[in-house]
Amino acid sequence: MTSKHDTPTDRRDFLLAAGGLAAAPLIGQAQDRTVQATVANRRKLGQLEVSSLGLGVQNMSRTYQTTIPSRPEMHRIIRTAFERGVTLFDAAEAYGPHEVERILGVGVAPFRNDIVIATKFGWDIDQQTGQRRPGLNSRPAHIKLAVEGMLQRLRTDRIDLLYQHRVDPQVPIEDVAGAVRDLMKEGKVLHWGLSEMGLSTLRRAHAALPVSAVQSEYSMLWRGPEDGVLALCEELGIGFVPWSPLGVGFLAGAIDAKTRFADGDIRQLESRFSPENLPHNLALVALVNSWATRKQVTPAQIALAWLMAQRPWIVPIPGTTQMAHLLDNIGAAHVRLTSGEVAELNQAVAAIPIRGARLPDAVLAYSGVEAPLREK
Repeated sequence: MTSKHDTPTDRRDFLLAAGGLAAAPLIGQAQDRTVQATVANRRKLGQLEVSSLGLGVQNMSRTYQTTIPSRPEMHRIIRTAFERGVTLFDAAEAYGPHEVERILGVGVAPFRNDIVIATKFGWDIDQQTGQRRPGLNSRPAHIKLAVEGMLQRLRTDRIDLLYQHRVDPQVPIEDVAGAVRDLMKEGKVLHWGLSEMGLSTLRRAHAALPVSAVQSEYSMLWRGPEDGVLALCEELGIGFVPWSPLGVGFLAGAIDAKTRFADGDIRQLESRFSPENLPHNLALVALVNSWATRKQVTPAQIALAWLMAQRPWIVPIPGTTQMAHLLDNIGAAHVRLTSGEVAELNQAVAAIPIRGARLPDAVLAYSGVEAPLREK
């Protein structure tokens, strides 16, 4: 069976199904408000100032490996995001591989000096062909070679925020930090961060070279960073950037009990979306819908506003290839949750245990890894 993709009408249709036809005028009002919404507020990732919402561009070369979006439309989405106040744009050499960086480089060219470009190294990718070889590679020489390729593809002279995409279990994090420090001295990198790392590795990395941001999956659907990562970021003054803040469309209403995914769509391999677990997990969607009705906004806006309300240094990066969803997501910056509402919503979210894993085991094996100690 094919997947039910996140089309412009899916969010509306799901909310109507969950909340009844009485919600229809409400949804129209919410959509009207997002048309002119902008991201006016700013947040800090360490000492790096960015918009309170960013844009993830991972799927702009190929959506869940099943469709190829129009590049001119992706450039238009990137430029519209900037016009609406978004200043953080997140990519990686592994996305494509390489193609997403090329798309982003063209898209931001007219306003390059007014934004923050984040990208990531760490997988073993051939810099000439883009071929992705098995495993990871954070050897210092490879990092420096990877950054040279990034600069060319992004059409820029510096990376504002460079992440290690996953921790290489063969390379001490101090050696990684040393390579990044060298790149900073050359002006090619301004800030650095880690993604999905072990806690000890984060502490060691920050001691070797101050870390500006940590990127990991985090949403109402998966709250793993609450188990230590957020507390350590707060202790060290590190910002946090949640990827998949809408649970790969789940929290926005793109998935229902009948959804089955196409071959090549990673969600087909995530057991949280399996036919036996999905009906149970949809209780979370019903909760989000009820709050969307209560606040007169859309489900996606509730999910993003909830994340931003957890800490003032959290900057979600929802990804999209559709203009309607970009505008909807940007509207989340204007949703206000009182401290009492946040506590109430946190309690309700915690009362819904999610069944199934967030990623296939082979992918999860790369998360939470600790870098080896440096030999004395």
